Amino acid sequence: MVNMRDIETSNDGQLDEPLGRVSIISYGSGHMLNDITSSCWFTYLLVFLTDVGLSPGDAAIVMLSGQLADGFTTIFVGELMDRFGHFKLWHAGGSILVAISFSSVFGSCVPCKLMGTNSSTLETVGYSTFATIFNVGWAVTQVAHMSMVNCMSSNPTSRVSLVSCRNAFTMVANLSLYGIALLIFTILQSVNVMFQYRWIAYVSISIGSCFVVIFLVGTKEPGSIRHCVDKSLSRISWTYWFKKVLYYQVALVYTLTRLVTNVSQAFLAFYVINDLEMSQSSKALVPAIIYICSLIVSVILQETRWSSWRLKLYFSAGAVLWILSGLGIVFLPSRMHNLMYAISIIIGAANALMTVTSISMEGVLVGEDLNGCAFVYGSLSFVDKVSCGVVLYILESYQGSTEIRSNLGTAFGYSITRLGLGLVPAVCSLLSSIVAYTMDLPDPDTRRRPLVEPLLV
Repeated sequence: MVNMRDIETSNDGQLDEPLGRVSIISYGSGHMLNDITSSCWFTYLLVFLTDVGLSPGDAAIVMLSGQLADGFTTIFVGELMDRFGHFKLWHAGGSILVAISFSSVFGSCVPCKLMGTNSSTLETVGYSTFATIFNVGWAVTQVAHMSMVNCMSSNPTSRVSLVSCRNAFTMVANLSLYGIALLIFTILQSVNVMFQYRWIAYVSISIGSCFVVIFLVGTKEPGSIRHCVDKSLSRISWTYWFKKVLYYQVALVYTLTRLVTNVSQAFLAFYVINDLEMSQSSKALVPAIIYICSLIVSVILQETRWSSWRLKLYFSAGAVLWILSGLGIVFLPSRMHNLMYAISIIIGAANALMTVTSISMEGVLVGEDLNGCAFVYGSLSFVDKVSCGVVLYILESYQGSTEIRSNLGTAFGYSITRLGLGLVPAVCSLLSSIVAYTMDLPDPDTRRRPLVEPLLV
């Protein structure tokens, strides 16, 4: 008879073993479709919708509807994954929704064609519907992918490598998107905007889908491992996390970090074209520089040996860099717009430092409590998505208000785009660094256990 204790010991030993490069790379590629479509969503959606005739207020509604759908889906999907596991199945289903709906988000208004009218209300409803479907699929894929980190290995070095590799592929996806956009904006500059964005969507979906296939083929389903979703242990209640001070601190840091990256990404195209009066190609060149720098810093961080104090130090360094960049954005005159390329380098480094460390803090929070990891990632993403949608809705609504825009211009001498891009990320960076400083992150050396270790060492 086979000794079950021996089998469990063998499985535990496999979890403690470092993951190979192939496993790490195949895992990192699994979020490529989400990342490349998300980059297009935040960078070009508001610009695209206003270019095709929607008012800034209606464009903000489309963005908000998608973010709300993303947020609410995230929280419930996280709970379902904690109950049933099967992360790869969830990932595949979400990826299919993303691939099918994304082309319609940046395509023509389908309900308008069916109804034979082009009313602004119907356009808003039509784009909002596909934005909702896209974000539902996006949320399912994201939670499934993030929840796998603590389940694939208990080796702390491997966990850091998984997070860093995922972030590196995020940067590759963003860079690919801007390369595609630059090529299409250059080659197809004589055709209408809708056709340009439609081709950007098609190419992005094709590239992202190839990487999804690589992930599904090359990554082992962690649900088959006892430590991922342990049916023999009682599930962790939501209230368990709500009683932990560290949960709220990590939630604040992660949400503020996401606000920094998403708000800056959403208003960067408006800023370089309208405020700095740069060429159309800058809509792709400036973001590309940001993500090249982010990619380089992310690769460097992958080789870093972490400790709790170093985690907070690196995050604070990224926050300081963003505060300096925000001040530069606010005061940069249009005649000196070439300095934006230098500021982009600083922003790229700041984004990488803050993103890698904030996501890693989630892993520290989860630690050995793997039966509730999907809820943690889901709930934090919920707060992130909803808060981001609300902030972008407010800023875009103000941008569409002639009276508010005129009053702010008179009072401060700056546009809402300039103030939103410069001050909002800077303030969020300042607040998040203060919260990170107050964290009492557990020391991995003192809480090391035989089977399960925290994300960082």
